Parts: sequence; C-alpha cells; structure tokens
Amino acid sequence: MEAAGWSFDLFSRYLAPAIEELLKSAVIFYLIRKKRIGFMIDAAIYGFAAGTGFALCENLFYIYSLEDTSLLTWVIRGFGTAVMHGGCTALFAIIYLGAKSRGRMITPMVLAGLGLAYVIHSLFNHFYIHPVIQTLVIVISLPVMFVLIFRYNETLLRDWMELELSSEVEMLKMIRQGRFSATRAGEYLISLKDRFAGEVVLDMYCYLQLYLELSLKAKRNIMLRENSLPFPPEDGIVGKLAELKALRKRIGPVGELSLSPLIRMNYRDIWKLNQLSAS
Repeated sequence: MEAAGWSFDLFSRYLAPAIEELLKSAVIFYLIRKKRIGFMIDAAIYGFAAGTGFALCENLFYIYSLEDTSLLTWVIRGFGTAVMHGGCTALFAIIYLGAKSRGRMITPMVLAGLGLAYVIHSLFNHFYIHPVIQTLVIVISLPVMFVLIFRYNETLLRDWMELELSSEVEMLKMIRQGRFSATRAGEYLISLKDRFAGEVVLDMYCYLQLYLELSLKAKRNIMLRENSLPFPPEDGIVGKLAELKALRKRIGPVGELSLSPLIRMNYRDIWKLNQLSAS
C-alpha cells in the first residue's frame, strides 16, 4: 500500500482479492495437473479446503496483529470471511475441472472461474450490507450450493459408471472370445489397415484391449472405495500401466484420435487410471 500509494479500502476491495484468489487457485492448478481430482464433488472439497486453509493462516496473522477485537469480529471472520474464501476457491475448482473434463474452452473457463471468484471476493470486501447479514447469507447459501453439486455429481458418476462399464465389459468380452472382428467396433479397427501400417494397427488393438482391462479394474476399485471395501491384491498393475503408456506413444496422436470412436483418453480417464496405480 505504501509503494502504490493506495488506501486500505482501495487495496482490500480491488487488489487483495486478485492476489489471494491467485494464491488459492495455485493449489487447484497443482492438484488437477497431478490428476488428483476426478469429479465435481472432489473439486468442491479440495477447493473449499484450500480456501479455508488460507483463511486460517490469515486469521492467525490477524490474531497477532490486531489489538482491539471482539467475539463478533471472530464470528464474522470465522463464519463469513473464512467460508467466503473456501466457497470462492471451490467455485473456481468446479469450473476449471468441468472445462478440463470436457477438454475444450479450458483457458476461457479458467479465466471465467478466476473472474467469478474475484468478483465475489471483491463484493464481499465492499461491505455493502452489514457484516452479520453477509455472514448469514454465506453460511446459508454455500451449503445449499454444495448439496446441489453433490446431487449432480452423483447423477454424473452413475451415468459414467453405468454407460461406460456396460460398453467396456461387452467390448472386452468380444475381444477375449475372438468375436471382436465381427462387431462394428472390430470392423472399424480393421478398416484402419488402409491408413496405418500393420504393426501400428496391431499396437492399436493391444492398446484397446489393455485399456479396457485397466479401465474396468479402475472402475471396480472406485466402487469398492465408495462402499468402504478393501481392494483385491493386484500383481503387475505398474507394468501394465507402463505398457499402456508405451503403446500410446507408439500409436501416436493420430492413432489415438482414430481410436476415439471406441475409447477416449480425456482428463477423467487419465485420472481414473492414476487412481488404479495409487491403489
């Protein structure tokens, strides 16, 4: 403030929200880059945790910096400011993960998410209404928002598991029974011989079979974890994941794009396989 010649009100309303939202969002960038977040409810939880962690550090700073405070000050900071920090970062995480999962408009959606978090944070710091009323609004509205997100996530997860699981089971069954070439998917893969060398098509076939096997195991582990059941022991998972990675590299981006009608390797699919390696 001294260097820029800004007043405290100007700094807290416009510059501080930008700095703080960028700091909190850095945690989300890291977690998504490392494929630690898979679904919207995960994004909401991690985002809220990052935001409230920041608020905890901020409040500890104020405890040692402010001399004259009251219980009302800490009620507002604990239930209002802290929850606002968590809510803003959770919103950004949800928007960012949604764009990442769809694989399109990622940069515009990141900017939109950061912009939304900044606007909410800045408006909160303006104190247009009484701080106690602001705190009540936040404490009531955010839980409602998270309940709606949780319900939407449950629907999304159920559809993803049911639709993909049934198609992957059927496709892998056909491959293991030697009847895959008689299916439409098999005919499509055979048609790629006109565009790729024979060894590349063979690598595509191996990639498809190995991916289906690992994908089904990953979904099984997700369902077991959701029901608090132990995972069965698996041998050779690390080797199979390394083999899948090598096959993916050999077929190249064009080969992977050609297989996209059969299987997709988007953000959520990579996250799913990472969960398999972690388990």
